[in-house]
Amino acid sequence: MPRLNVNDVIRRHELVNIHGQPVRIPDSERLVHLQFRRYAGCPACNVHLRSIVLRHDEILAAGIREVVVFHSSRQTMLEFQGALPFAAIADPEKKLYAEFGVGKMSPLSAFDPRSWRAVYRALTRSPNLRGAMGKGEEHMGLPADFLIGFDGVILAAKYGAYVDDHWSVDNLLALARTPASADNAPV
Repeated sequence: MPRLNVNDVIRRHELVNIHGQPVRIPDSERLVHLQFRRYAGCPACNVHLRSIVLRHDEILAAGIREVVVFHSSRQTMLEFQGALPFAAIADPEKKLYAEFGVGKMSPLSAFDPRSWRAVYRALTRSPNLRGAMGKGEEHMGLPADFLIGFDGVILAAKYGAYVDDHWSVDNLLALARTPASADNAPV
């Protein structure tokens, strides 16, 4: 599955979020931070999303729209992401994952100590561990982040190498201020 790079142009997507509302990517009024996460009950993913929620007003003020995608069913996502203040997209068939070149980790990468730290932090900070086992969902997914311009041009991209290898809010805000200098290097 080929990865996308900075300056690649994505096609227009007319998606529907888990609440049945339309989501257009690219967005003609805001940059889009398109996040690919693992499975809906993933503790590391949900701890990360809480950090996004806490600073969502700041992200909006920077002209960025958040859209998060999980390879989970809509019903499962409603349980874990139903209260998010931004769009959450169910992609159980992984069509968007394939289109954006988002893969899964090798069994060996699960032994990466950074993954262990992430899982430990998530399990000790997550108020909701009932989804940790994933309800039969695949656990080997990797995260990815894209910053997409009004015209569909990818301004920045990050393919995670381990469980919580993603942009922080500070990384995202810095990229939005200087998207021309962004590249695929880890941030």
